[in-house]
Amino acid sequence: MGNKFDMATLRNLKIKTATCKRILKELQSYEKEVDREAAKTADMKEKGADPYDLKQQENVLAESRMMIPDCHKRLEASLADLKGILAEIKESNQQGVEIEEADTIIAQVEAFFQAADA
Repeated sequence: MGNKFDMATLRNLKIKTATCKRILKELQSYEKEVDREAAKTADMKEKGADPYDLKQQENVLAESRMMIPDCHKRLEASLADLKGILAEIKESNQQGVEIEEADTIIAQVEAFFQAADA
């Protein structure tokens, strides 16, 4: 294996790590948004808000909730990609900070999934 392959592979690893990190952040953001919108919806119901406004708010909440499963699937796919290339790199005994970063993100994503399943 030449050095060129190593550099391209490590670059690919960095890209996949960044993708995983970004999707995890996006998913966490959607979950916070759902919590916020759910609280706002509950508050509006409690205060006897105008039915039209309440309906609009419920639509906002539903849209936010619909983003989560899609984001979840993309994160699972991204995690699988990252694990695949990382295994390939570890087999070739390559070293680098990129490998540690990838391991860290994998651990964070897996912890997130475990917490979500709990």
